[in-house]
Amino acid sequence: MRLIQFIFYCSIIFFSTANSFAQQKVLTKEEVIARALEENFGIRLANNEVEIAENNQSIWNSGYLPTLTGLAGADYDLNDRLTEPNEGDIVDQRGIESNRYNASINMGYTLFDGLGRYYNYKSLKEQYDLSQLQARETIENSVLQIMSVYYEIARLSENIGVLEETLEISKNRVTRAQYQFEYGQANNLVVLNARVDVNNDSIALLETAQQLKNTKRDLNVLLNREISANEFEVDTTVYFVTELELESFIDKAEMNNVSLLQIEQNLEISDYDIKISKSGYLPSVDLTGSYGWNRNRSAATAFFPGSTTTTDGFAAGVSLRWDIFDGGATNVQIKNSKIRYNSQELLKQQLENEIRRDIQNALGNYRNKLYILQVQEQNVKTNLDNFNRSEEQYKLGRISSIEFRQAQINLIDARTSLNLAKYDAKLSELQLLQLTGQLLNIEL
Repeated sequence: MRLIQFIFYCSIIFFSTANSFAQQKVLTKEEVIARALEENFGIRLANNEVEIAENNQSIWNSGYLPTLTGLAGADYDLNDRLTEPNEGDIVDQRGIESNRYNASINMGYTLFDGLGRYYNYKSLKEQYDLSQLQARETIENSVLQIMSVYYEIARLSENIGVLEETLEISKNRVTRAQYQFEYGQANNLVVLNARVDVNNDSIALLETAQQLKNTKRDLNVLLNREISANEFEVDTTVYFVTELELESFIDKAEMNNVSLLQIEQNLEISDYDIKISKSGYLPSVDLTGSYGWNRNRSAATAFFPGSTTTTDGFAAGVSLRWDIFDGGATNVQIKNSKIRYNSQELLKQQLENEIRRDIQNALGNYRNKLYILQVQEQNVKTNLDNFNRSEEQYKLGRISSIEFRQAQINLIDARTSLNLAKYDAKLSELQLLQLTGQLLNIEL
């Protein structure tokens, strides 16, 4: 009996908490997406990769700019010298010092490198575009994951509403059964059955409320929000794309699908790789220039007096390098680059077939989900009508509490199945929109 009372009081607490949801902040889909673009860890990491690619494709990484190097040095020597001439006295010198100082500024510039630098610069531009497409794919996957959790919160919220109504009806049935028992119109078994149903409904409400809290925490993690920030509602309104729009999206899917766009970029990069490899057949021309300063101070010897020499001036030069034969390395690089390009073409053909298949599968699933949604809507109407009739018959004493309970269970199942069908259909639509490349272009 204490357990029954505990469950009953817990249900009252959750019932009161659920009623306060209307006073909580509604977290809209637009707010969720905006927050995800700013705070989701996966999206932030993808944006960092885009920034790296942007830096790589800048003029500073192109090889088109000259190099400028400054050099400086100093040497100090301390020696002992013994000179033994063929004629004359031996000269013994101790602690002979000499110094050398130098400084220079050197500039180098590659005037021509067989066009390898040009094609590499073009390739870096394509890699930057590829990084943007990879970031877009990450955003699409993150949005789909976030909206799946968001709609699960919406489903559980609506289920709680259903369970609250069910619990209220069950409580009223307990009260009615107690009155009937007190006036001798029913036995105690009817009261006990009604209380058991209240307990079962309370447990269902408790479990669903806990699932809702857990799912809200999942959303908070995806949005990088405070984990315990559960005091919010979500928008349970669902809109579907029109059939005409959907057909238009499917017709243009091959031009907008992010995976196909990425393979196109990889083909461009592979083409530039071939051209970069071919540049090894051509010569390279380098320009050099420098300004240098040198100072040498030498100690006196037995035959020469000490001296200090200082020089400074400019120097310039041009050099040509042509690997007439490099052992076949360039030829191998070109062949391998062409093979990689061919592999990208094969991957493109494979991916195109897979995308067409996935779109058709997703479209079929989506239409099935919409049909199930329509059936469930009709099923709710039928079960609601049956429940209302059963409730009237139960009040008149024409059906038993067991029959009334069955009608109640059927209505619960129908309404929760409708909630599931609604959000399943929406998620199927989002998956189809992602395949057509339109997930980020429509209102969720």
